Amino acid sequence: MPRYTQDSRERVRDAVDFEELVGARTELRKAGVRRLQGLCPFHDERTPSFGIDPVEKLYHCFGCGAGGDVFSFVMETEGLDFGGALESLADRYGVELEREAEDPAMAARRERTDRLRALLERTAAYYVRVLWESPEAEAARSYLVGRGLEEATLREFRVGFSPSAYDRVLTASSRAGYSDAELLACGLASQRRDGRGLIDRFRGRIMFPLCDERGRVLGFGARALRPDDRPKYLNSSDNEIFHNGRIVYGSDLARASAARAGRLVLVEGYTDVIALRQAGVPEVVCSMGTALTDQQVDALRRLAPTVLFCQDPDTAGQEAVKRGTTAVRALNNRTQGRGLDFRIVRLPAGKDPADVVQHDGADAMRSLLDRAVPLARFEVEMALENGGTSTDGRDQALEAAAAAIRPLPPSVLREELVQLVAGRLGLSENLVGSALLTGRRPLADTSSPSSSPTNGARAVLDRREQTERAFLAYCLALPDEGESRLAAADLDELFSAPETRRAAEYLRGRLRSPAGELPAGDEPLARLVAELVIRAGQLEATPAKLELEALQLDLHNLDRRIATARTEGHERIHDLAAERQQVLDAIRHRLS
Repeated sequence: MPRYTQDSRERVRDAVDFEELVGARTELRKAGVRRLQGLCPFHDERTPSFGIDPVEKLYHCFGCGAGGDVFSFVMETEGLDFGGALESLADRYGVELEREAEDPAMAARRERTDRLRALLERTAAYYVRVLWESPEAEAARSYLVGRGLEEATLREFRVGFSPSAYDRVLTASSRAGYSDAELLACGLASQRRDGRGLIDRFRGRIMFPLCDERGRVLGFGARALRPDDRPKYLNSSDNEIFHNGRIVYGSDLARASAARAGRLVLVEGYTDVIALRQAGVPEVVCSMGTALTDQQVDALRRLAPTVLFCQDPDTAGQEAVKRGTTAVRALNNRTQGRGLDFRIVRLPAGKDPADVVQHDGADAMRSLLDRAVPLARFEVEMALENGGTSTDGRDQALEAAAAAIRPLPPSVLREELVQLVAGRLGLSENLVGSALLTGRRPLADTSSPSSSPTNGARAVLDRREQTERAFLAYCLALPDEGESRLAAADLDELFSAPETRRAAEYLRGRLRSPAGELPAGDEPLARLVAELVIRAGQLEATPAKLELEALQLDLHNLDRRIATARTEGHERIHDLAAERQQVLDAIRHRLS
């Protein structure tokens, strides 16, 4: 990732409309002169504990501890590193970035990557022209129209067609100055079987560009038209640009809609994505018919907290759910409450989403999405449907259903599922409850992000660190008094917690613009500064209250020095105790 100048970073920060940026993820309401609050976009909650300062462009959640600046927010919500977040915001707000001096090797790598991406982009544009202008693509156009897909929507996804001739892309790319090595590197060419030269990798196929979340073409998915062409779907092979296991098809177009809707619709085919978007369901993406990888599940989580997985209710559909949920459960365990609410949409037998839209209409598809059920309910229903009426069959159904219910915490859903199993199998609820007690219960729920244990950010801070943070928040709320206090303080002596000492060192001289010079990539500092700024915005601060916090800090400092003196057998304990009493008297006087 290239390094950009500090001035570039600050121009991007200045250009961002932070209220708009965060408001795309959660509804914000005014909660003070310089504070907006809403439900946290990073964990499930019903009472708002998330706030932003739209002027300083900082955010903090008092529930899960998430916090930081504009770059942290994009890194967290879109899964980018700092450089990627900076580039994404620069693109979004029209800021030109200036690079710092690069070493020759890094500059060469960047130039190579830029060339390969440009080659993929121009090839995608070429395939689009062929689809709509070439007589050879008539069968492809007929197929797509027969699926109910309109030209405007297909152009939005840049769907194209690759000619059947073996060298069209090769020839055009060579004329544009690209080498055989570059065509091989980005997956547009293959070696001939006899090893003598190259041929176009994609020939006579409908072409679906596979893009990253910023809409940059990284590779292609190609569908055959003739029955004898194998495989039916041919994707780009993994290379230095393209990694199949990281791509979620349609994420670039679905991102804004998913943020507003708070959900994603996950389908299995490219044309399903296009059909649903055309039908007015724009928050749709595609897993490309494979088992979800950890990277794809992470990408889904960055787009929305809830995913509706569309599947056929037949055996193959049930297997698709099993393939899809393994990585989801792993994510929910790993992220401790910030995972995915994964729900199942049961389609009519033998129909994919594009079929439903084409034959039953968009309203029918939306109705199916609205009836999506939690994963645990789907698994229980499948267990009951697959169990027989014999005693052995009912025992197997009970065991399978109990396995789906057991990880759930006490909840309305758990109670409903117990009642469902008891009613369908003709058993008592006590017997179903006994079945749930068998087997080892997981330490944490693996299916619901809202039931996982809270993360370490909620751990209670010790009293001294609480006082240190409160003091810094008051300094931010009263920058004139705060600046003089921080300027005169011995920070090493006054602050015992390393994090708050670092924050105090950073804030000294910056209380009026605390976000302006946050060092790139220092997320712990950005998170703490954000918390302090949001806390300051909640305070009814006065100089007297700041003085009281300073006295509390002095009291903790003296307690620490007295404890050290006792350990070392120091003779000044009496003097320190007298000084402590004076501070206590001052505190009592101000509280009286």
